[in-house]
Amino acid sequence: MDLGIAGKKALVCGSSRGLGFACASALAQAGVEVTLNGRDRQSLTAGAKKIFETRNRKVQIAVADIGTELGQNAVLAKCPNPDILINNNGGPPFVEFQSLSKSDIEKGLQMNMITPIRMIQKTLDSMVAKGFGRIINITSVSVKMPIQGLDLSSGARAGLSSFLAGVSRSVAHRGVTINQLLPGYFLTGRLKEGFRVNAEKNGVPEDEISHSMIQQVPAKRLGEPEEFGQTCAFLCSKFAGYITGQNILIDGGLQKSAF
Repeated sequence: MDLGIAGKKALVCGSSRGLGFACASALAQAGVEVTLNGRDRQSLTAGAKKIFETRNRKVQIAVADIGTELGQNAVLAKCPNPDILINNNGGPPFVEFQSLSKSDIEKGLQMNMITPIRMIQKTLDSMVAKGFGRIINITSVSVKMPIQGLDLSSGARAGLSSFLAGVSRSVAHRGVTINQLLPGYFLTGRLKEGFRVNAEKNGVPEDEISHSMIQQVPAKRLGEPEEFGQTCAFLCSKFAGYITGQNILIDGGLQKSAF
């Protein structure tokens, strides 16, 4: 399916691996000129090589910490005025509420709310001027389904969704859409590391941890990153211009609600 975005420029934050990389790969497959971003040059280089081998598309890399103003400016110097912006950043680890320090809270808000807002501020005007823009914020199913220990991540990401609810509607008539993708349990390196840590903490095998998680999901499996990436690519396509201000769950039915 031709998504109608070949030749567009995309900046995909936090894309050296996991769901961010899956989005970048799917966009490259659609003919988009992709810039990968992350803090680890080796991982980014490996990611760029993999996309070239699997999608036959060259991508550029921008090594920078997207959570800092300096890093944001460096990335945008590498990929100025993108048509597509994918905001993605790691979330705070599992922490009990009473254990959160003021510094922890500030860092979590910076990572998962302030940083994507700043990136949107820095790219929105050029999208409006061109009459086309697609902004996707990767958040989490925990925005709609609280998970104990992820209070900070959930709060920051929910705050981002609320903050952008009005913004998304203010630019819809200029061909710019802003949406959130809310992943459930996807088979990424981060999830596998969670299995390992949880198994060590509780003294049980990793496969027991993963089986328990899978049983919570009506689809009875974990999500594949490629599924997530292809959904992201569609939301960036010319066919998705009438979808904006939405929080779209990709969770195999995990969050049980009629709305």
